[in-house]
Amino acid sequence: MAVPKKRISISKKRIRKNIWKRKGYWVVLKVLSLAKSLSTGNSKSLFVEQIKN
Repeated sequence: MAVPKKRISISKKRIRKNIWKRKGYWVVLKVLSLAKSLSTGNSKSLFVEQIKN
């Protein structure tokens, strides 16, 4: 028979939510940094074909 789960306290819920948001924040910072380096041509982690005019 199925048993209902115990209720998670509000503080524990808030802590987990903040950890989840913080992970997203660091991912966004890395993506913006990579995009900036690609746009300036200083990227050392990705190889992008340069289009010559």
